[in-house]
Amino acid sequence: MNEQRLLQTFLELVRISSPSGQEAPVAAYIGARLAKLGIASELDPAGNVIARIDGSGQALIFTAHMDTVVPCDAVNPVVVEDIIASDGTSILGGDDKSGVAAILEAVECLVEDKLSHRPLELVFTVKEEVGLLGAKALDTSRLRARMAVGLDAGGEQGTVVVQAPSQDSLQAVVHGKAAHAGASPEKGINAIRVAAEAIAAMPLGRIDQETTANIGIIHGGSATNIVPDTVAIRGEARSRDNGKLEAQSARMRAAFEQAAAASGASVDLNIQREYSAYCLDESAPIVQLVSRAMRSLGIEPKLMPTGGGSDANILNAEGIAAVQVSTGMQNVHTVQEKIALADIAAAARVLLACATL
Repeated sequence: MNEQRLLQTFLELVRISSPSGQEAPVAAYIGARLAKLGIASELDPAGNVIARIDGSGQALIFTAHMDTVVPCDAVNPVVVEDIIASDGTSILGGDDKSGVAAILEAVECLVEDKLSHRPLELVFTVKEEVGLLGAKALDTSRLRARMAVGLDAGGEQGTVVVQAPSQDSLQAVVHGKAAHAGASPEKGINAIRVAAEAIAAMPLGRIDQETTANIGIIHGGSATNIVPDTVAIRGEARSRDNGKLEAQSARMRAAFEQAAAASGASVDLNIQREYSAYCLDESAPIVQLVSRAMRSLGIEPKLMPTGGGSDANILNAEGIAAVQVSTGMQNVHTVQEKIALADIAAAARVLLACATL
């Protein structure tokens, strides 16, 4: 393991702006790095990077996503001893360029040390941050491996995400009736008020240990002297228990319908399943492999659930047993983001062990 090379790779990656939908420069960087090692890569129709490395034994996928949230146009990483941080004006991009860097370093080590290893498939996806769209577009029938290790998690070394929720997205448009707010407000039906009553009536936030719900976007109205006739609302619900998720989504639907009916308004409502939950126990072959790899490095595996979705949700739904391993990322999606080089290196070593065990 060359930690200075790993650091340089990570710094080069985070300085490349790659908001969702604009990952091409990162894809080109990955392709060039692999080409120097004699490894061919390709872009699928969605823009995902896919590469294959021959080996012996059961095939395995290493995967990470190339996009980041914004602001990411001018990332200026600050390195103090072992810690890489944002300078406070942007995100850092460890989510998920730490995963990309760890995979590239692991592959560098395999090639330069001529290590015997299992067949590997590298998958770097696009548009993960805006709905796992790259993974959803991935043609998994073209992949040989039925197991995957993703590097898109935080937490201490040894964290292995083995359970994640399903998510329903909610889009609602409340239709009221416009009127002059000063001259004849009684002739109108205030769509914003109807929406507010619906939102106030529904359970939100932490519902239980497996279930959450949120209203995140509200848009409506055109002037303060007009009773607003439409308002658009977007939200979500998640649960690791599909029965609980269906019940929560039904409560959110009922809240909108009842508030609209009580005020003489109407509502157009769409609730859609974005991705499905997965749950892998310690007997699953991929969990056993990652656990053995970690223990071979003196790291005790910590099998954890999460409240967030990732590409692993899509892979598991496609019949590829996938877990997410921590790279140590902290305060992601904020300008206070930071990560320890030692944690990225530990993740890379876990990949090496998974490949060579």
